[in-house]
Amino acid sequence: MDRSKIEKIAQSQEDRLLLAKLWDKINAGMNRNIPASTCFLSLREQELAKYLFGTPEGLHTFGGYEDAERKMLIYLPDYLDADALYAWDSPCVCLRASFFQGDSPNHRDFLGALMGAGIARETVGDICVGSGSCDFFVTAEIAPYLLQNFTSAGRTKLHLEQVSLREARIPEPEVKEIRDTVASLRLDSVIASGFRIGRSLAAQYIAAGKASLDGLPVEKPDRPVPEGAKISVRGLGKIRLTQVGGKTKKDRISVVIHRYV
Repeated sequence: MDRSKIEKIAQSQEDRLLLAKLWDKINAGMNRNIPASTCFLSLREQELAKYLFGTPEGLHTFGGYEDAERKMLIYLPDYLDADALYAWDSPCVCLRASFFQGDSPNHRDFLGALMGAGIARETVGDICVGSGSCDFFVTAEIAPYLLQNFTSAGRTKLHLEQVSLREARIPEPEVKEIRDTVASLRLDSVIASGFRIGRSLAAQYIAAGKASLDGLPVEKPDRPVPEGAKISVRGLGKIRLTQVGGKTKKDRISVVIHRYV
């Protein structure tokens, strides 16, 4: 690992500050052979961190459950195994906010209430709203404050408790499955298929800087899309290239795309 890579990776002063902060925390843990963790990171920030750190032994990205979007970096020394990520004293904590089932607060209500309470976005991971409760993930440092003070989201009264990470309730995302064929796995082709628009229009969205691939902005329409990649297009939504199959008789590629609804 090389701290000087920060200057090559960072695209802004904000990136430099973030990467330096991540480096200091993780490197300190590695040097002292003790656990270390960071704040929650967006998909883009996770990619930047991956470029900086690579994949050293003991370094994990973890957001409380397997398919979490927002994750923190956690370093576990050699005397701890991956089960420590799910321990009660993990740096990632799951809080459950229960509410009257007749109420229907959404993700925006919870995030807005947290931000309105002065909670920094970087201390909050995914927010998973279900029927009658919402499980959300926070840093261990902020959890005690929220347990004492986070009592409502909008007009909805809340009862908070910490629950085991392994007992977190994660709703299945609503998706529309699209089975199609594409000429290639170029970004513009996959976007066109997933959102049912023309390829030229897809290219316009990309050129306008509205598309991101696994959290990183992309402005080249010919960027190849790997299987499992998530694509966001501002104004259209999110899709995932779930499966890449073989070629058809017309030499097109069979794909399965999930569009989040």
